[in-house]
Amino acid sequence: MTTFPGSPRLLKGAIVSIDPNSPVPNVIPFQYNPDTLTRTLQANMSAKGGNPTEVLRLNGAPSETIKVNLEIDATDALERADPIAVTQGIYPQLSALEMLIYPRTSSVIGNTSLLLSGTIEIVSPEAPLTLFIWGPSRVLPVQITGFSITEEGYDVMLNPIHAKVALDLKVLSYNDLPVDNKGYYLFLAHQMIKETMATLGMTSSLTSVGGGSVKLM
Repeated sequence: MTTFPGSPRLLKGAIVSIDPNSPVPNVIPFQYNPDTLTRTLQANMSAKGGNPTEVLRLNGAPSETIKVNLEIDATDALERADPIAVTQGIYPQLSALEMLIYPRTSSVIGNTSLLLSGTIEIVSPEAPLTLFIWGPSRVLPVQITGFSITEEGYDVMLNPIHAKVALDLKVLSYNDLPVDNKGYYLFLAHQMIKETMATLGMTSSLTSVGGGSVKLM
């Protein structure tokens, strides 16, 4: 099927993992962009019942969560006789997503060796910085808080060939990250873009509100 030459190039959403010990990011593009995503924001304001002079103060960026459902399918790759799809189905793609919430085996083995040698306190390994990318205006540091996989088809070797993945993400703002973390500045840049976008969605005139009879002062 030919594509109309004037049609815009479709950008792919993605999850990106940046390991603190590696300069090369791991990019997991979405095979199909989801039709919807659900964003929930909760204002970060002073607690109710406090000092009345503090009630309108913002303590930082709102707490935001994102729910997104992804589909992964091997049909096209199997039709092309892609060797990975033929031998492994979509197991590699699922594994790439799952590894976002696994510590590396090298860290597990290293900590086990330390315990066996008598070390009393073990430091948990630092997780990679995970980014949710949804177009150039939304590059967000996130933490995966929920992960559900529904496998819906298998090949003769029981490799999954179709699956639905539900991800629950907590956006990490400058409230959550240390100032020397890349995610701190990525979120700050995201808020700056949002502030610019907000100016395009507002007007300073009240003429369209209540027939222009609304008075603020």
